[in-house]
Amino acid sequence: MIGPDGTVFPNHHLYNEVRPEERIGYALLWGENGPKHADAWAAFEEQDGATKVTLGMVFSTAAEFQDAKGFGAVELGHQTLGKLERFITAR
Repeated sequence: MIGPDGTVFPNHHLYNEVRPEERIGYALLWGENGPKHADAWAAFEEQDGATKVTLGMVFSTAAEFQDAKGFGAVELGHQTLGKLERFITAR
């Protein structure tokens, strides 16, 4: 993951739930074998002929939540959705 200031975060994802066309669940780890700092998911729902995508995260501590907000996690989530949209549109 790359922050708005160019900082590279060694964030790894460990996928633990895959339900095609419904939900992808994963844990975020600090580094390849590091400790978990959040559980996250992407949910997909048909809505009026389109797909509604909902991203969610639950952090291990309140401090990690505040840190994530501080470096722009919400904006980076929007960036991720934008990348997904461009990928799907190109197909």
